[in-house]
Amino acid sequence: MIGAAPASAAVEQCRFIQAKAEREACYTRQEAALAAKRKPEPTADTKTLESLQQMRQEDEAVYKSLRSICRGC
Repeated sequence: MIGAAPASAAVEQCRFIQAKAEREACYTRQEAALAAKRKPEPTADTKTLESLQQMRQEDEAVYKSLRSICRGC
């Protein structure tokens, strides 16, 4: 509950702004900030998947080069 207090305080501040344009700009900034917080960051799983795909490509290149070197093996 303590962590949620500053966010609700920021919402309350926009409510009391008298000028309509400034109040709407305040709400727009808050929406952008909340959207940025909600956007999930790339997880370690996606990084791991990318590295595995790169390793498979490198392995495939090595296997192709080995086939051309050692045809009778």
